[in-house]
Amino acid sequence: MNKVSALIFGAAALATVALVSAPMAAAPEGGRPYAHGAHMRGGFAGGAPLISMALKHKSELNLGNDQVAKLEQIKSDYQTQVTPLHQQLRTIETEIAGLRQQSPADLIKIKSKIQEAEKYRSELRYLQYEAMDHGQTVLSVQQRDQLKSLVASRHENFRKMPKHSS
Repeated sequence: MNKVSALIFGAAALATVALVSAPMAAAPEGGRPYAHGAHMRGGFAGGAPLISMALKHKSELNLGNDQVAKLEQIKSDYQTQVTPLHQQLRTIETEIAGLRQQSPADLIKIKSKIQEAEKYRSELRYLQYEAMDHGQTVLSVQQRDQLKSLVASRHENFRKMPKHSS
């Protein structure tokens, strides 16, 4: 696997982890369970991070109109596919939070819901890889190299951001 592909798949894995893998938990003292919401926005908007980044930096990458149209279509298709999956995941995680509040908790139901949620997470991860693979075919080798540099720069800037204590 060449370095560009490794970076793209690594970034996809990182974004996937950030977007969908953190389990949701009940808020302290019976508050509303948190969902993938405002605290998860920022970073890579829309879920197809490299496609979004390529579109954001279309002038630096010298993307042609045809390339922009194709990338926008890939991103749109991706978002159409993942929106209902995200909704299902939020519903399941809310159900898990409710089950956890019961005393004693029904661990068999909780385990079943966790397994159900993992199926959706797996599908989301696959769809992200699929969108990124399609997006990669739209870019030239030079554009992929430039995008790789942009991702590395963004990653460095993100790592330099001050940590907020919760």
